[in-house]
Amino acid sequence: MSYQILNYDPILKNYEGDINLRMDLYKKKHRELVKRGKTLSDFANGHHYYGIHRTSDGWVYREWAPGAEAMYLTGDFNHWDLTACPMERLDGGVFQVELSGHDALKPGQKIQAIVMHNGQMLRRIPLYATRVVQDPDTIMWCAEVEDTFAEFPWTDANFHPEKTPFIYECHIGMAQEEGKVGSYREFRENTLPRIKALGYNTIQIMAIMEHPYYGSFGYQVSNFFAASSRYGHSVELKELIDTAHSMGIAVLLDVVHSHAVKNTSEGINEFDGTDYQFFHSGARGNHSAWDTKLFNYGKNEVIHFLLSNLKYWMETFHFDGFRFDGVTSMLYLDHGLGSAFSNYDMYFSMNTDTDAVTYLQLANELIHFVNPNAITIAEDMSGMPGMCIPIRQGGIGFNYRLSMGVPDFWIRTLKEQKDENWDLEKMWYELTSRRPKEKNIGYCESHDQALVGDKTLMFRLCDAEMYSGMSKLSPKNMIIDRGIALHKMIRLITASTSGEGYLNFMGNEFGHPEWIDFPREGNGWSYHYCRRQWSLVDNPDLYYMDLNAFDQEMVKLLKTERLLDKKSELLLLHHGDKVLSFQKGNFVFVFNFHPCKSYEGYQLPMRKSGKYRVALSTDDSAFGGNNRIDRSYVYSSRVQEDGRLGFKCYLPCRTAVVFKKK
Repeated sequence: MSYQILNYDPILKNYEGDINLRMDLYKKKHRELVKRGKTLSDFANGHHYYGIHRTSDGWVYREWAPGAEAMYLTGDFNHWDLTACPMERLDGGVFQVELSGHDALKPGQKIQAIVMHNGQMLRRIPLYATRVVQDPDTIMWCAEVEDTFAEFPWTDANFHPEKTPFIYECHIGMAQEEGKVGSYREFRENTLPRIKALGYNTIQIMAIMEHPYYGSFGYQVSNFFAASSRYGHSVELKELIDTAHSMGIAVLLDVVHSHAVKNTSEGINEFDGTDYQFFHSGARGNHSAWDTKLFNYGKNEVIHFLLSNLKYWMETFHFDGFRFDGVTSMLYLDHGLGSAFSNYDMYFSMNTDTDAVTYLQLANELIHFVNPNAITIAEDMSGMPGMCIPIRQGGIGFNYRLSMGVPDFWIRTLKEQKDENWDLEKMWYELTSRRPKEKNIGYCESHDQALVGDKTLMFRLCDAEMYSGMSKLSPKNMIIDRGIALHKMIRLITASTSGEGYLNFMGNEFGHPEWIDFPREGNGWSYHYCRRQWSLVDNPDLYYMDLNAFDQEMVKLLKTERLLDKKSELLLLHHGDKVLSFQKGNFVFVFNFHPCKSYEGYQLPMRKSGKYRVALSTDDSAFGGNNRIDRSYVYSSRVQEDGRLGFKCYLPCRTAVVFKKK
């Protein structure tokens, strides 16, 4: 069978056999998992069967632990008598215990599973635990009983995400200015209104799935069904999401199915005493760079666990989709470490984990079955063909992939090139090159560039001068002026060209100073760098407010005019002048990246005659600029002396202007 993906990319015709294999493996696994007359959604119901649930006359707890010789349930309810509550072994390595009476377990009580393996007694947290807490005295992690009969009064029945996502990537714990871990409630009350005011229509929340080490940024998950208790109770997360929906904001979960924390007492590793229950056995089950465990995606029970996990977050919390972390690591047996992916042979080889490819196809099928309006985003730096092509056409089924090469390009440019040597041709290529028929989320920096050891764009542009030069009351500072100008230009050209959606990390829109450093032994367990200094952007005497205002106006223009839906058509690229111009619909974007040359009467080519006015200028005084662009002037595009269509305008150095055709 010939799939449509082969028509989108001619090179793939040389790999038709590999595409056919991709689809054959997907169909074979689908037949294994889904019974006749059922759907993949019917299969992905592990969270309804396993774990702790209320019954009509008490409670039931079930667990899948094929390597266990026996199991017990212990906790507050039996004064932590480890063997007083034995579980019955059922078929297929399933254990179960029923407790009579609604008071047999009470919400708030702490429990653990006890697993017997090879004569050893192992203390474990239930695999499907929905709340996991750390005891402040013993520092022991335990599951906490929740009342699963409690219904949340959702008000979002008619909510649907906007078609073009403008994503505000955020972290609940560090979303406040105080030196502490922030809460779901504080985020809902204080941060959501800021996001709404900026115009972003989607939030992507990191570090929700429970993780024992705060400094892992949530990327070493221990308990896949538990919303992190650091930030409060799960009902408060539901309130946050329901409120976001009432504001027209979609909510994505940064889901981690690429690996898991290796901890045994807190996580799912060696739950039943074996190293192969969920993960590959031996060396293949260990990620050498991350020191974490790697799932065996060829095992049906693992697929059941992970697909049920996706459905759980959508059903229980109304998440509108997922950003899949570490997709490159999933796709390749060497996890893409040190690979440049310079030719197509590297995508279709013995190095490809075909089981992982199949799992990602199944995950996308499930997500879009449960919610046809759901958004899925792949964090893949390899450029795997078909990542964002529908499954039926031979693809993997994601809606978007992250434009991961773009932030790397900006970092290399700022680190290695003098301003006057910036390569605009390379810039245009990096910003606009992507696989045909596949959508991208563009961004110039995410949380990755904000972590300690790296630098945000603004900090890379200004460094120590930010500590003293961001005040409007201080004398003019050339370093700060450059930083403010380029910060806006980089964001505008990236947002408008590098994807069909756009992403910004919390605080970067206003040039948040410094990096993110989580509390750890090396910094004296300080929260100083693990917060967002909103007071900076709220101070009218600081340029942070102006950068924030520009971001707000930029998002408004791109979103209101649906400019990310329109193709970017290059009009002018002059390396010597450092001027780049392109058209999107009735809008013309012009960038003068020259560090010192302003051009009087610069000839701009146009494809359409008519009247043009300035729709946005990075040089407005309201955005920390010098107000050198006349917003009221009307430009007439007509045939000029040289026979070309266009108009002349004043183009200041380090300035971008967007013209709109009337």
